[in-house]
Amino acid sequence: GLITGFVGVGGGFLIVPALVLLGGLSMPVGVATSLVIIAMKSFVGFGKYYWVMAAQGAVFDWRSIGLMIIAGIIGSFVGSALGKRLPKQQLQRAFAVFLAIMAAVVIYQSVL
Repeated sequence: GLITGFVGVGGGFLIVPALVLLGGLSMPVGVATSLVIIAMKSFVGFGKYYWVMAAQGAVFDWRSIGLMIIAGIIGSFVGSALGKRLPKQQLQRAFAVFLAIMAAVVIYQSVL
């Protein structure tokens, strides 16, 4: 939580490896645990910014927020179904490729 909050990222690409490598969790349990962590962090963060922005008179686009929530719910079911069908080793390789791509993007953005 400290690292993800400090660097401004809350995605599983930091949390999952920490849970799997440092916490000894299996990949599926690590992913599920990271989703709970991310959901809680997002809820708390939204609450904080809601009150800050409301005090400034800002208005939220609740329609867009609702659509994103629906898309997230649908995506979680699709991802879960795909995750159950992929062998563990294939899932880990795909995640490693994703991490490498994300690292390249972050390095590229920080250099330019």
